[in-house]
Amino acid sequence: MNRLLTALAAGAVLVTAGSAVPAAAADDTIKIGAVVSYSGYMAPYDIPPYQAAVLAVEEINAKGGVLGKKIEVLVEDAKTDRALTARKAHELVDKGVQMMIVACDYDEGAPAALVAIEAGMIAFSLCAGDPKMGPQGLGPMAFTASTGAGNQAYAMAEWAYNEKGWRKAYTLLDTVTEFHKASHTYFEMAWKQLPDAKLVGTDTFYQEDPSVASQISKIKALEEQPDVLWISSHTPGFASVIRQIRAAGIETPIMTVDSLDGDYWIDAAPDASNIYYMGYCSVFGDDPRPPVAEWVKKYTAAYGERPETCFALPGYSLIESWALAVERAGTLDAKAVVAELEKLKDEPLMAGLTSYTKDAHIQLNRTIVVMQIQNGKFSAIGTYQNKNVPPLDYRTGG
Repeated sequence: MNRLLTALAAGAVLVTAGSAVPAAAADDTIKIGAVVSYSGYMAPYDIPPYQAAVLAVEEINAKGGVLGKKIEVLVEDAKTDRALTARKAHELVDKGVQMMIVACDYDEGAPAALVAIEAGMIAFSLCAGDPKMGPQGLGPMAFTASTGAGNQAYAMAEWAYNEKGWRKAYTLLDTVTEFHKASHTYFEMAWKQLPDAKLVGTDTFYQEDPSVASQISKIKALEEQPDVLWISSHTPGFASVIRQIRAAGIETPIMTVDSLDGDYWIDAAPDASNIYYMGYCSVFGDDPRPPVAEWVKKYTAAYGERPETCFALPGYSLIESWALAVERAGTLDAKAVVAELEKLKDEPLMAGLTSYTKDAHIQLNRTIVVMQIQNGKFSAIGTYQNKNVPPLDYRTGG
């Protein structure tokens, strides 16, 4: 069992399901609800950013809170169960929460977000990368702290083209979530914009049955072999695909967005090499930005171990951005807070320069950290910012 789930089983998470961050009397508090998954495939994606959000809340409370009030966080465990997610969100609404934190994924977070929005409050995803976690899907009360799928895919495509000199790409899509569909489409859009870059093939597979024998045969039979394989998926299926590809003798570089972040899964593909992905930061002690490296140390000191993934970072900046907007609005009125969030322009938050507009409730041009996996070891290569800005909605190009 990975360190994260071991810690959960041992009760090492700061705030347990159904409990709250200690705060002052109820009249002096602002209640934030959180519906996150402590089990299932979403746990490694939800728990680190949730814990980071709690860390940010504690720091704000130590400085006097927001609008002179302390923040209280009420959390419920969704167990990677979308029906349960909605029920838990209703319970939190009944407890009087005034903003809702939802899962680090559109598909898993949308049920809770819809409950919050129907109750007239902001729903803020920890790190959903699909633009539908915003006006394009759930409406103007939905936001995400994510460096969006388009931002990630465009930056990685340009990095591969400019830094590695790769020109021929093959794409493989896990069709299970909207995020994968978005990152896949955005990568292909970005790649086609680059001079002399070529897509030599594309295929799909399904997370619940990640056998890719036929896809491997197609790759081997290509007249033009790719310089890089772009795979849109998440673990555990992604790890299985990596094993199968390498076992078939294909050593072509593999590239992806943030889904491989953190080494909790590496025992499933212990010799994984020649793999590159986008990270919010490096949790391995080598982040190239000193303030972020120090923040990782602070998180580690607070929880007794480093973040399992750097999905933690947007969770921290979720609270940073929301608290900043509330202070500027001078009220907790959701519409007024939304208006202030939409005015944020290149705010220097821990996750990077952060902007929101009336149309874009997700990041489109934030600097990323390029990570690599070589012989089962993870390390940062450096930072990169995409020159081309992706369209906000990959479905319409708008």
